[in-house]
Amino acid sequence: MHSSVHHSIATVWRLESASVTAAVARMVRDIGVAEELAQDALVAALEHWPTEGMPDNPGAWLMTTAKRRALDHIRHRDMAQARHEDIAADMEALGATHVPDFVDALDEARQDDIGDDLLRLIFTACHPVLSTDARVALTLKLLGGLTTHEIARAYLVPEATVAQRIVRAKRTLGDAGVPFEVPRGDALAERLASVLEVVYLVFNEGYTATTGGDWMRPALCDEALRLGRMLAGIAPREPEVQGLLALMEIQASRTAARTNAQGRPVLLAEQDRSRWDVLLIRRGLEALERANLLTDVPGPYHLQAAIAACHARALRAQDTDWSRIAALYGELVRVMPSPVVELNRAVAVSMDAGPAAALVLVDALREHKALRQYHWLPSVRGDLLQRLGRHAEARAEFERAASLAGNEREKAFLLERANALRSMT
Repeated sequence: MHSSVHHSIATVWRLESASVTAAVARMVRDIGVAEELAQDALVAALEHWPTEGMPDNPGAWLMTTAKRRALDHIRHRDMAQARHEDIAADMEALGATHVPDFVDALDEARQDDIGDDLLRLIFTACHPVLSTDARVALTLKLLGGLTTHEIARAYLVPEATVAQRIVRAKRTLGDAGVPFEVPRGDALAERLASVLEVVYLVFNEGYTATTGGDWMRPALCDEALRLGRMLAGIAPREPEVQGLLALMEIQASRTAARTNAQGRPVLLAEQDRSRWDVLLIRRGLEALERANLLTDVPGPYHLQAAIAACHARALRAQDTDWSRIAALYGELVRVMPSPVVELNRAVAVSMDAGPAAALVLVDALREHKALRQYHWLPSVRGDLLQRLGRHAEARAEFERAASLAGNEREKAFLLERANALRSMT
């Protein structure tokens, strides 16, 4: 009985923790304190619900309990700071013209706007004053509801490392005096980019794990999608938010088809498209259409979503509109110059104009410093050389790509491609 209730509490906490922490953070103006008070509410639930039963609205119960603890915290903080021993007498002497902060906080709590609170929490957790690793860890902890252990397991790093990142992140935010608010004006665009980058990084690590024995980590994709949907719900008129959500929904639709029964990777052109998730594709295309309606000047996530949509709309690999994809990559290079984007454009060109035309583009990237240890460069070059019949060179490229790959599944896949060419050379 208790184990069932504890499982239900864990599920409720995963769903409600971000909203609870955000509401409390607005009251106390300190993310570290807010998280502790929210955790106090969780502890109270673990104490009361197994014996008293689950409340009709568990989320509201957690929120109310956490806010009460926040008000107690504010009251005690104000009393500790007060120079007068009797605050009530002091109020009377002032003609009741001063209202203690905790009463202000109570009024604020009654006028609570969960959407605004979550938006403030996202922008604070993803503040550029933090390192990328710290932003990712803090976001997953506060907004994803993941435990330190779960984050460490997902990223294959020691739990102590994650815990240290989170502690340092909260201390850094406090020391820097980062306000618990949504930035305005030019600062909004800069900070929104930081928020979207964190969500995108979480999704990409889940979609293609950089290290370890698994090709994908679906739990991270799920968390990124949840964060993306949350962000789209509270910032519905931001085209890049819709674009990122569209991109993630469409990419996630392929999850079941991206590995075979043995867990080995399956290339996009060879995937069984009947296994693609039609619901996720539809959701992604709807988000893309919302982005299209919001702007005539698509940003990087918007353009990547449009590329993903070209694949999603093709019922067969041979139906893919590679000319359109190559053109979209050209636009992406213009708005987000990057050798990695250039490499992806070369792949699209190879499918549209042939491997010889693409090899010229790839060879021009070989001396680029940012790509010297990037395993996808020799992997793409190997594929182009194989298609041109230059099997010995292709094998060497696949072997080099395998030596650079950090993911064990990916390394094995590249070595398989290399070995398959031995009999052809």
